[in-house]
Amino acid sequence: MAKRPSTSSKSPRTTSTILRRRKPLLGLAALITLAVIALALSLSHHKGSSTTASGTSATSPSFASFGPTICPLTDTPAPTGTAPHRPALMIKVGNEPGGARPQSGLNEADIVYDTPAEGGVMRYIAVFQCHDASLVGPNRSVREVDWHLARQFIHPILAYANGIIPDVSTVQHANWLESADLLTNAAGATVRTTTRVPPDNLFSSTSELYALFPKATTPPPPVFQYGANPPKSATPLRQVQINFSYDTNVVWSWNGSSWLHGYASGGTISPDIDTLTNTQVTTNNVVIELVTYKYGPFPESPGATGDVESKTVGTGT
Repeated sequence: MAKRPSTSSKSPRTTSTILRRRKPLLGLAALITLAVIALALSLSHHKGSSTTASGTSATSPSFASFGPTICPLTDTPAPTGTAPHRPALMIKVGNEPGGARPQSGLNEADIVYDTPAEGGVMRYIAVFQCHDASLVGPNRSVREVDWHLARQFIHPILAYANGIIPDVSTVQHANWLESADLLTNAAGATVRTTTRVPPDNLFSSTSELYALFPKATTPPPPVFQYGANPPKSATPLRQVQINFSYDTNVVWSWNGSSWLHGYASGGTISPDIDTLTNTQVTTNNVVIELVTYKYGPFPESPGATGDVESKTVGTGT
């Protein structure tokens, strides 16, 4: 899932990170791998450094199966002793400052992608499979990059809050995924909060979303390989800053056991708090991917740039 920046009109940007929760990755220094997709926060529970991502083809990655007691997306023991027989559930989450932040449910996801949407605005895709979150959001619209990232999970559920017609139509007609529009066919899995204003007051629940698709029982294949040791060429880091856009200057800080997520502004770093658990967003593994993308022809908001179309297959930094 990585690729080299092209020399066309597409603009290469840092757009990806993968984080894994609970157990420290590489001791005092975690490996930052630059690949090609979007920012992914993979939250795992006991081991592993992430290295390379799989492609987005319809066939399963060539990684060995982790077995029935291991979560396929995190290579960690299943919380109930057996990995659930259910697909990856991908939920779109807003990331605009002032309205969408702070988010809920990111610390419970297996993988989280942080991707550009349009006009400098970033959006999360929280991917669940082994774990649940009673409140995930705020939920926002589907984007062009979403179904390209979804393909690696083979038969996922993609939950989103409507969107522009070309994007919604593509997802609804994709026979390899389950389309869960949180404003139409999946509205029963949502709640509107009274503490935020629309559109950032729409939240969903993983258990209720899974309940809407009882016939979806195919677990995703592993999409990362894990190991206890980083490559010998790895350089130890204690902090990395990713200036995605004018209002999303991300900082990941290593505290000796995990990576902590925050935002830099005016010379200070503010912690990013997950409101579901009232704890700082944290992970074990962070993957930063350099992705080439272009603006598509369909802006969602008047005067906006158009959908970001990211390249998601290939090799690169």
